[in-house]
Amino acid sequence: MASLLLSVVGSVIGGPIGGAIGAALGQVIDREILFKPKGRQGPRLIELAVQTSSYGTPMPKVFGSMRVAGSVIWSTDLIESRSTTRAKGQPGTNNYSYSVSFAVLLSARPVQGVGRIWADGKLLRGTGGDFKTATGFRLHNGGEDQAVDPLIASAEGAQAPAHRGCAYAVFENFQLADYGNRIPSLTFEVIADPAPVPIGMIASALADPFVDGSAVAMTLPGFSAYGDSARGVLETLALAAGAWFVPDGARLVMRNASATPTTIADAGMAPIRARGSRRTRSIAPIESVPQSITIGHYDPARDYQLGLQRARRPGAGTRSDRIEMPAVIEAGAAKAIARAILARGEAARERRTVALGWASLEIAPGADVQLADTPGHWRVASWSLEAMVLMLALIRLPEAPGASSARSGRALVSPDLVHGPTLLHGFEIPPINQALLAAPQLQVAAAGNQPGWRRAALLVSVDGGGQWRGAGATGLPAVIGTLDAPIQRAPATLRDLHSGIEVTLAHAGMLLADADDRVMDAGGNLALIGDELIQFGRAARIGVTRWRLSRLLRGRQGTESSAGVQSVGDRFVLIDPDSLAVIDLSLTQIGARADVLASGVGDIVGPAATSATISGASVVPPSPVHLALRRESDGSATLTWVRRSRVGWRWIDSVTVPLGEEREAYQVRITSGSAGTELIGTVEPRCVLPMAIAVPGAEITVVQLGSNGPSLPAILSIV
Repeated sequence: MASLLLSVVGSVIGGPIGGAIGAALGQVIDREILFKPKGRQGPRLIELAVQTSSYGTPMPKVFGSMRVAGSVIWSTDLIESRSTTRAKGQPGTNNYSYSVSFAVLLSARPVQGVGRIWADGKLLRGTGGDFKTATGFRLHNGGEDQAVDPLIASAEGAQAPAHRGCAYAVFENFQLADYGNRIPSLTFEVIADPAPVPIGMIASALADPFVDGSAVAMTLPGFSAYGDSARGVLETLALAAGAWFVPDGARLVMRNASATPTTIADAGMAPIRARGSRRTRSIAPIESVPQSITIGHYDPARDYQLGLQRARRPGAGTRSDRIEMPAVIEAGAAKAIARAILARGEAARERRTVALGWASLEIAPGADVQLADTPGHWRVASWSLEAMVLMLALIRLPEAPGASSARSGRALVSPDLVHGPTLLHGFEIPPINQALLAAPQLQVAAAGNQPGWRRAALLVSVDGGGQWRGAGATGLPAVIGTLDAPIQRAPATLRDLHSGIEVTLAHAGMLLADADDRVMDAGGNLALIGDELIQFGRAARIGVTRWRLSRLLRGRQGTESSAGVQSVGDRFVLIDPDSLAVIDLSLTQIGARADVLASGVGDIVGPAATSATISGASVVPPSPVHLALRRESDGSATLTWVRRSRVGWRWIDSVTVPLGEEREAYQVRITSGSAGTELIGTVEPRCVLPMAIAVPGAEITVVQLGSNGPSLPAILSIV
């Protein structure tokens, strides 16, 4: 122990008074540095991966760049937010979301900044500083003059601490939906120093002024001094560097093998009496050295996850030792440390005892020496002075190991996908599940211009922005883009096997796929281009984000009137129920404009916005089709048509589509330049037109009267 070691040194140099001073100094170092009370010896790798919030948890001192868990030191209660969605004739649905504000202590010494942050192992903050979940964030670097965090001060009042000298992070209104409405386990990439840190500097910082580590220059990219025993931390550092501690006045000096050791000219091979036997050299059995050494470390190539590197020696023995190194070490460097520790164990088997004259008292315990007649370096383990003969006990030091190569192995790292701003489209289309709605619905599709986008919160207004209400959140990221080239009109009654449609998607991570006839018959590969619904059977990638769609079905679900009127740049949205958010409206809002705002993590400059006119397309019947005029023998004309249904889009042979309305009713309007306009009501898909008005040049429109409003008109011109 240091007290015994320094007591002997003091007695030799200063007599009894010097011995007392040395013993007192040794006790201080024992108590304050090497043998601080309580038995834990230092850091363990696993402790850095688990976030805690318990009183008495040791605070790590971070050096270099490290991934640490930290401790939650302050938190609010869960903050509950409620939004209500309501459909006509149905009770309202209350939707709840939760957030929380909290602070996490990162380091018991100042830091430069924080890089990536992981939550439950998934990336919460990327290398660009972007957050994947909505939250406010502040970092307090740990300066001695840092102010109290304003949020903590507002909650705790005058008693709020500033935590000066300690670095901590504050999260404000952290949204918990992604983490089961609980605070996730967070780990942080803490940058305490901008470059790798010398091991000796770490030792000096931890034990100032008792330890001087300036002589040890080996560096570590990162180190976490963690635990309630400074001795354990210093021993871990010494083990990594192959270093030891040497007494020097009122402190210890950390040193390792020197390039210029002290040479002992007199090898001291005179007869040495020790317990009546002559002994100058001893070699311990090989079994006293572990057969393998395993180093556990944090591997930067694995996002600081645990890495293991092993070194083995040939020969007898079965012992295997594992050493946990709470440091960031590359795989090759960790393998080299394991080899060096094994080499030191093998070299230390050889010990020598050397007798010198009293004039060599300057060779103190811990000195690096070289024997004039024996190769290699030796460390002075202990010495004694008796009858003016200085006895040195030497331990052989190993040769410097060569470079080591090692692989980190496969790592499952969390992808750093940038969230990006929200791209938003709102539209009203017939329900894709053919539900019979009693009130209109607005469909909202959203995505980001980057693959990391996940969702955004929605607000809707139907009075021009005078009032806004919460409308929940977007669905899964939609596949959206824009039309690249004009498209021609095409009938909705035929499959188009010749032409194609070219679109550009928002980013390269969005994909389209082919669909066979069975999938298309079931409604697959449905897309909205402008206001026209189409289906496509073939999707060919013609660029990084460009696609050509072919084998087309046009004007689906009553949107044939919008076919061919699109312009370059019009929206493209792949219709997928999981990617659509539904906003319920009322019948009184048909004809009004609905404005929608979406705010996601990436919408830093402001929310995304879209608007759509509520036409009633989701609740009124589609227009009649196949208008035909037949001249009768008496000069009159019979007009016939085929009705369609908002719940009967699938083509089933020999089956009449369901009505889907409370009653069947139509209104026929005949407009003639000479005879004026006439309205005819009917409850079947036919009517007889008067001779006077069914003349060439007249225009006939037919609408079906639905439960929630009239359909779009079907038009026939008489020639």
